[in-house]
Amino acid sequence: MIEYKTPAQIEKIGTAGALVRRTLNAVRAAAAPGVRLTDLDDLAHQVIRDGGGVSAYIGYHPGWAPSPYPRVLCLSVNDVIVHAIPDRSKLRKGDLVSADLALLVDGWCADAAITFAVGTAGAADQRLMDTTEQALAAGIAAARPGNRLGDIAAAVGAVIRGGGFGLLADHGGHGIGTSMHQDPHVANEGKARRGLKLKPGLVIAIEPMLQAGGRDDYRHCPDGWGVRTADGSRAAHFEHTVAVTLDGPVVLTA
Repeated sequence: MIEYKTPAQIEKIGTAGALVRRTLNAVRAAAAPGVRLTDLDDLAHQVIRDGGGVSAYIGYHPGWAPSPYPRVLCLSVNDVIVHAIPDRSKLRKGDLVSADLALLVDGWCADAAITFAVGTAGAADQRLMDTTEQALAAGIAAARPGNRLGDIAAAVGAVIRGGGFGLLADHGGHGIGTSMHQDPHVANEGKARRGLKLKPGLVIAIEPMLQAGGRDDYRHCPDGWGVRTADGSRAAHFEHTVAVTLDGPVVLTA
């Protein structure tokens, strides 16, 4: 069932989105060689608490996962694309880090992800990140009343394929509101003018996940949560929570 939001409810999601952005900015600023992933997770937890938020990840247990998620962040490094549990491994210069975060404030959820390099990004990593952000921007621009979900998918996919990158198969964005994952599914590739017609009040998370090697397949990490590229190439992930309004798309996690 699709949950449409009132303008007042969208504003509440925006409050959660501001805290998501503040937390991700703090994580990126603290990431440096020698810093442990668990240190970044602890920092995120503190920023969330200080901002009056509650993690949407801790205790989350979808049917495919072997155990409840134990942390507030997903921190995926280099060839790991999404869903990696932060451990005590240390960052190194040149690492490519994707940080994904969802939280609730006063019962309303927002979700976003960023990818950044530890130190200066190499040319290939920078192009991968830039293309992922461009794909996200294209998807957001298509999130307008009267368009369809397929228009978002087609816009995202055109940028990904045009750049020669692969996308993470079987994964995509989602509706969001009183819980982290709601209907509808938001694909990262598809045909324009197909699928659900977009109406004001729909709030979705759009999240392209690119693979530098050009393939779409993947494999799971030993913990059953993390997902990594099958060919060992690097990956990038950017995400925003977006409201469809009469005036066009509004990014709630900017």
